[in-house]
Amino acid sequence: ALARHCTEQEDDAAKVERQVRKSAAALLLEHRLGEHFDALVTGAADKGTWVRIARPPVEGRLVRGADGLDVGDRVQVTLKSTDVERGFIDFERA
Repeated sequence: ALARHCTEQEDDAAKVERQVRKSAAALLLEHRLGEHFDALVTGAADKGTWVRIARPPVEGRLVRGADGLDVGDRVQVTLKSTDVERGFIDFERA
């Protein structure tokens, strides 16, 4: 029982840490709406396509223009929106 409790606490702490990192990234970018970035496609799923920009090194969802892209593709993106509270960063294909 103690081991399970410790594991649950570690999992909860990891979730909080991930959320803080995502919110910090959104805060870092919120004043750069409309800027263009070089990006790398890092993931694709039913919920969307994900891209990572290099400077600053953050990941966000590609909300428009993801058709025909595969993981590993390089693409130009524009920062469309951020939501610091939820830790969301949305890009669209430039």
